[in-house]
Amino acid sequence: MNDFRKKLGVEGGGYRYYGICTAGGMFSAGATHLAVTPLDVLKVNMQVNPIKFHSIASGLNILWKEEGPSSLWRGWSTKLFGYGVQGGFKFGLYEFFKTCYSDVLTGERPSVVFFLSSASAQVFADMALCPFEAVKVRVQTQPNFAKGLSDGFPKLYALEGLSGFYKGLLPLWGRNLPFSMIMFSTFEHSVDLIYRKFVQKRKEECSRTQQLGVTCLAGYTAGAVGTVISNPADNIVSTLYNKKANTVLQAARSIGLVNLFTRSLSIRVALVGPVVTLQWFFYDTIKVFNGLPTSGGLSRGIEGAA
Repeated sequence: MNDFRKKLGVEGGGYRYYGICTAGGMFSAGATHLAVTPLDVLKVNMQVNPIKFHSIASGLNILWKEEGPSSLWRGWSTKLFGYGVQGGFKFGLYEFFKTCYSDVLTGERPSVVFFLSSASAQVFADMALCPFEAVKVRVQTQPNFAKGLSDGFPKLYALEGLSGFYKGLLPLWGRNLPFSMIMFSTFEHSVDLIYRKFVQKRKEECSRTQQLGVTCLAGYTAGAVGTVISNPADNIVSTLYNKKANTVLQAARSIGLVNLFTRSLSIRVALVGPVVTLQWFFYDTIKVFNGLPTSGGLSRGIEGAA
């Protein structure tokens, strides 16, 4: 392992390692997104119909009264499987690309490797997610469209063909690429900062419980920062899939500049922060159970140079 790999804390190498990371990503992302399905249903409805669904409390109350408690779990199967597949690609390929880029970009700053690795992984992750996302948004906002994956996929294909599944791929990349790049880089540097400034020990000197605690703190920070950056694209995705606009430009104009950043931001912060935190916690717990170290941080002394 070269010195730059050691500095980045890269553990990569071998099918077992990447297989564990992929499996950990699938479980952590699928389980956490499934758990917050009610908030996701509300978020999408707030984006598509902001006048009716203008706050978290009133929005949940409206869904419960008008459509029953089962409405809060619409699209659960697309959340579980879609984001499970995406998580496997995102985390597994991130570790793979981080190993690759650390071998060829030895003169670059660590953030460059984190940005490139996360962006490369997210491109493939979103291609896997996109068909599930197309069905999910329709199921959650159009109660009569379909009940879930089993009837949603064939109906969407019959109505719009293969292109219907990938209509939102570009705005999905626009939402998730910045989010992923900021999230992974923020996580890596947050872990490093917490150990240097607060714990004041090397990661290797801490117990597994302490390491997982650091993972949770860094995970929430990363999720909150990434949410603010990606909110405009998230609003555009929901608008396109619900045919409120035909192009990205039309969607942006109909929403308005200020609303791009503020609409559904509160629910997304409430949704994404805990989800990202739990994803990193489950992901690192799976790594620990398989004898691997927790994620993140730069390998250097407490007083090491940045």
